[in-house]
Amino acid sequence: STASRPVPSSLMLYTSVTQETIDAVVGGYEKAHPGEKVTVFRAPTGQLNARIAADQRSGGLRADVIWGTDPLSMRSYTDQHLLAPWPLPQLTSVPEQYRTPEFWGTRLLYLVMVAHKDLKPQPTAWTDLTNSAYRGKVAVPDPAFAGSAFAALGYFSQAPGMGMDFYGALRANGAKQVASIPDVVTEVAQGRYQLGITLDSGARTAMKKGSPIVIVWPKPGAIVLYSPIAMTAQTARPTGSAAREFMRYVLSTEGQQHIADTGWQPIIAGVPGPPQPAGATSVSPDWAALFGHQQELLATYRSIFVK
Repeated sequence: STASRPVPSSLMLYTSVTQETIDAVVGGYEKAHPGEKVTVFRAPTGQLNARIAADQRSGGLRADVIWGTDPLSMRSYTDQHLLAPWPLPQLTSVPEQYRTPEFWGTRLLYLVMVAHKDLKPQPTAWTDLTNSAYRGKVAVPDPAFAGSAFAALGYFSQAPGMGMDFYGALRANGAKQVASIPDVVTEVAQGRYQLGITLDSGARTAMKKGSPIVIVWPKPGAIVLYSPIAMTAQTARPTGSAAREFMRYVLSTEGQQHIADTGWQPIIAGVPGPPQPAGATSVSPDWAALFGHQQELLATYRSIFVK
């Protein structure tokens, strides 16, 4: 009879993580768990938020696991009571600053500057983006579209001597908003802009393919954000065990290796990530101080940049 066979469990994953990384991690998980199936809905953070809102209007969230790009979006899901408290207390290998009771980091993303290799002088600090030498030459990614771009907004809004005045100075210097983080790399490579804010991973990939760009690791540091994962509140049902297994896999050495192999810094020490320049430093927003202020910050940004 078929009754004795275990029913393969399927899992619904909502994510804003890059396709290559999702394919590698989900593929590895399904291979390690024969019969398990992960169905993926993947979209940039802004579109993911829209999908989650639509679910809630039509019978409730359909995801078992949400794997996001930035802690602020995940905090907004916590505030909407969409996430369950972290189900795997034994996984304490994630550093404390990269976890909350509901969500835990899986990888680190670094926002850096990308410059056309022919640009003279090459910039050295974030504040150089407002330098008149680069008037009309700077591309800024839309913080409403991508969670990683929002991390830059969060950091600059808090940084001493910068704040939202920094965006006013960028705007006055002719900086332009482009839709996505990868668009910044493309536009700088094609020479439409000479300089921009992007993630080191995409810039490294483009350089490997011969793109005429360089990565600038700016002073006082690249802006680091962590990409969190969480189980949703309604997943106490039987799929809960599959959700826990999947999250355990993402934070296992094997899962973390897939993350490293697709260009990201793993969250767990001992799995080597992509190379960084000697003496590279990083800075981070005070995430807790930003929690709950996303909409207000975006509104201020738009009043400066998108009017």
